[in-house]
Amino acid sequence: MKNFVEELKWRGMLAQVMPGTEEYLQKEMVTAYLGTDPTADSLHIGHLCGIMMLRHLQRCGHKPIILVGGATGMIGDPSGKSQERNLLNDETLRHNQECIKKQVARFLDFDSKEPNAAEMVNNYDWMKDFTFLDFAREVGKHITVNYMMAKESVQQRLNGTARDGLSFTEFTYQLLQGYDFLYLYQHKGVRLQLGGNDQWGNMTTGTELIRRTLGNDTEAFALTCPLITKADGKKFGKTESGNVWLDRNRTTPYAFYQFWLNVTDDDAERYIKIFTSLDKETIDVLIEEHRQDPGRRTLQKRLAEEVTTLVHGEEDLRMAQEASGILFGKSTKESLLKLDEQTFLDVFDGVPHYKIGRDQLGQPAIDLLNLEGMEIFPSKSEMRKLVKGGGISLNKEKLTAFDYVVTADDLIDGKYLLVQKGKKNYFLITVI
Repeated sequence: MKNFVEELKWRGMLAQVMPGTEEYLQKEMVTAYLGTDPTADSLHIGHLCGIMMLRHLQRCGHKPIILVGGATGMIGDPSGKSQERNLLNDETLRHNQECIKKQVARFLDFDSKEPNAAEMVNNYDWMKDFTFLDFAREVGKHITVNYMMAKESVQQRLNGTARDGLSFTEFTYQLLQGYDFLYLYQHKGVRLQLGGNDQWGNMTTGTELIRRTLGNDTEAFALTCPLITKADGKKFGKTESGNVWLDRNRTTPYAFYQFWLNVTDDDAERYIKIFTSLDKETIDVLIEEHRQDPGRRTLQKRLAEEVTTLVHGEEDLRMAQEASGILFGKSTKESLLKLDEQTFLDVFDGVPHYKIGRDQLGQPAIDLLNLEGMEIFPSKSEMRKLVKGGGISLNKEKLTAFDYVVTADDLIDGKYLLVQKGKKNYFLITVI
């Protein structure tokens, strides 16, 4: 059985671990769980470190359980990273859970006949009928307020170093999360909780609740991964347009691929260990190759390939790579036509963008591309010279005559014209 703790250590995925955890994991197959909130119908890459922990756990011969926090996700937590959440109805909760399971199934084996097959559970299933009196009697009496107040996350809120105020519901979050561990300990044989390092206080409350409820000789452990940041210390996984999602309808495979392709060299060295399943020997070789010639971006390319394949599959990877070549490669109009609309817009995000009315179609290119407000060519005479020299393309096809009449048949997706001037200058026109 592979050493799970050692695997996390060399990958830079270990922050804190309770004494005795590594030894316990070496004795037998251990069932471990990690929680995530179903506040959306997709995970984003901020969740990936935790999911990769579960993946490595299963590959090391242990059993992973992913817990969807249908109950705890309704109230927020005292880490200060989130506002109190709105109540999700049961239908939304189940929909989000199923969407998340489909995404996680690309990382974990739920269908294995082996005893370490992955499982998904939802704490709403055991919390929805748990009355307040039951909770006070079975959980509340075991953990003192003094113990709860000592947690760093609670202290931050009370001292005003994070968002002001701490509601009772948020204060009880650590008891609810602690009860999840107790319930899974009793009903699923779970002995280890995994999570991000900001959850350490809640996780140790769980181990304490298990000991106080079931006796001091019980074996319950906690292990955390560090909170992933970029080399400049900024939050990982955020772009100007928001989160980078695993759902292709929220973040296209092209945009997803580009995110990883554009990370810094320092980040690429860390991320390839955290977000791929490549072994140490392969990664060491890639890092050495990259350091010899950083301009080839060996690490970024392999990182983008591995993570995109893992999340979206090989077909979407090929499409993302082909789309990436459109801006700088010798692509054709057929390449453009293969792209869905959102990917097309992602590829040309940031190029000068103009809008014209549909009634403007039917006139020569030299007039259409020099309408008032457009700044593609300094003058019509300049455009004539460029066309004559083969320097203008319309939808990736050379414009051979400046008086070529542009019609609706020329539109990409029924509404776009792509003008290319020289090798690198693009202009997008939307016909409305």
